[in-house]
Amino acid sequence: MAADWLGSLVSINCGVTLGVYQGEVSSVDQVSQTISLRQPFHNGIKCPVPEVTFSAMDIKELKILEIRNGSSQVGVVDSGPTSSGHYGRNGRSSGNGVPVSSAPMAVPRKGEPRSREGLTSPQQCSKSYGERHLEAPGQNKGFRRRHNSWSSSSRGPNQATPKKNGLKNGGGAMKNKDDECFGDGMDEGLDTDFDFEGNLALFDKAAVFSQIDTSERRGNGARSRGTPGERTPSRYRHDENILEGKPIVYRQITVPQHGGKEYCTDSGLVVPSVSFELHKRLLSVAERHGLTLERRLEMTGVCASQMALTLLGGPNRLTPKNVHQRPTVALLCGPHVQGAQGVSCGRHLANHEVEVILFLPNFVKMLESITNELMLFSKTGGKQVSSVKDLPDTPVDLVINCLDCHENAFLRDQPWYRAAADWANQNRAPVLSIDPPVSGQEQAVEAKWSLSLGLPLPLAESAGRVYLCDIGVPRQVFQEVGIKYHSPFGCKFVIPLHSA
Repeated sequence: MAADWLGSLVSINCGVTLGVYQGEVSSVDQVSQTISLRQPFHNGIKCPVPEVTFSAMDIKELKILEIRNGSSQVGVVDSGPTSSGHYGRNGRSSGNGVPVSSAPMAVPRKGEPRSREGLTSPQQCSKSYGERHLEAPGQNKGFRRRHNSWSSSSRGPNQATPKKNGLKNGGGAMKNKDDECFGDGMDEGLDTDFDFEGNLALFDKAAVFSQIDTSERRGNGARSRGTPGERTPSRYRHDENILEGKPIVYRQITVPQHGGKEYCTDSGLVVPSVSFELHKRLLSVAERHGLTLERRLEMTGVCASQMALTLLGGPNRLTPKNVHQRPTVALLCGPHVQGAQGVSCGRHLANHEVEVILFLPNFVKMLESITNELMLFSKTGGKQVSSVKDLPDTPVDLVINCLDCHENAFLRDQPWYRAAADWANQNRAPVLSIDPPVSGQEQAVEAKWSLSLGLPLPLAESAGRVYLCDIGVPRQVFQEVGIKYHSPFGCKFVIPLHSA
């Protein structure tokens, strides 16, 4: 009866195309000549479906691995429909395509006589990956063994381990020893080559990659082990915080009146420009609270020299191994506060082993701040000239322009100013302008970089790339002039600004 085979474990070989299936018999249909397996394994891998049905014409070979209602048996059935069903090599047909084995069959080792234990022990039958998973829960684990070795408990009473006795054992003893160590009854399976093309055809590469792309688009690239609702909605940068916090406010600086231009930092903070009148009032209030002109000159000189050292190459240029190639900087200064800022910058550069050439025309009377800075600069060993003819004819590494003044535009008509500006434009060195005037005034020297103090002025396009330096104005000083201020500098004293 077909019902007698329900629950048995079988292995069905469907050829090269469909492969080998193993599982538990769930139903046998004599009319349609089909057999169904539940919890099937396909080529050693568990199938995603709970049940698979096979037709008789697709079955090439059927092996009975275990009969649940009886002792463990192994039978083999060849494909080939007849009037009474499928006939097996080691059993008779039951009329429904499933063989009835009259006696258990064991697979002996090569070159080993059949023994009683070999006929009754299921250890002689090798098991595939799927068969090991389909073993009965109550089966004794002692029946399992390694494929590449025999344990002492699995040897029969007549299977003594041959002892090495020189040449007396001959080739037969060594052959038995090899068969005992390496033989596993698998010789018949080694005759069939593995079908790489057939198994590769079972892998649908396009479907797998399509599924991966769909999952990545659904999760926006962020992979998570949680449920789909718990997946991260966006992809984070390496410097972005994944913890939720307060929303970022990018406009943290507001001015009472628009200066005409806005800038932004690398982090996206908006820095508005201010008019020269508001900037002058800010510095005046800061000076009243103790931020004197001398302090401001020192802070400006430090920030400007730090930026200049970076432009000159930084640690790659200023090293003890490179003393024979000291960089040369030409400072062009006028007789005003901006000129004093340039002299302060030149002093710090000279202290850092930079060859500084300071141009400042001779005047009968100069500002006290310029006189003090020149006295300090003279102690550094830097070179000071008062004529453009004394400036080098060859290009220098950097030109620092401090010729312009915010309040006195008539200086541009002076011969020394025009001569210094022409020299800077003809020299092929890049130009850094410190505290340049607003865009309403034409730039006599075209700069590559410009450095503003505290808050930027609306500079012209000829000012080049704009940088901003922190000169130490406290926040409450900004509030006194009507500016809501939050420092955009972060961990730096000089930051680049970009046109918004």
